[in-house]
Amino acid sequence: MDFFELGYPGLFVVCFLSATILPLASEAFLLGMLFLGFDPWWSLILATTGNCFGSTTNYLLGMLGDTKWITRMGASMERIHQFEVKVRKYGHWMALLTWVPVIGDPLMLALGFFRVEWKMVLPLMVFGKLLRYLVIVSPWLF
Repeated sequence: MDFFELGYPGLFVVCFLSATILPLASEAFLLGMLFLGFDPWWSLILATTGNCFGSTTNYLLGMLGDTKWITRMGASMERIHQFEVKVRKYGHWMALLTWVPVIGDPLMLALGFFRVEWKMVLPLMVFGKLLRYLVIVSPWLF
């Protein structure tokens, strides 16, 4: 399937899916859309929204998590506790890093798993993701 043919809905879907564990490069797709002449403002809004919905899905999936599942996958209780200490130390501020490739998706899962206050997580996540896409889109805006 050629997501470019889908236009803005394709951008939304790619950005949503790239915020999950699927190895998609939303930044490259966004650049492709811009080079094809799509409106930079709409592209910015839809890329940010799709990616934020994907990360919110990760947060909610993290809330469904169970320590028993994680230990069955090979993590020790000691390792889980060490990660919990870090999450508790930095808390919702970690959401600012959810835009970072590779670590952002598991980070949102962890924030949900350890029940970090969503009212603080979501705005910081949106800010970080918006800023990342704004940097990419800015040459077409100004």
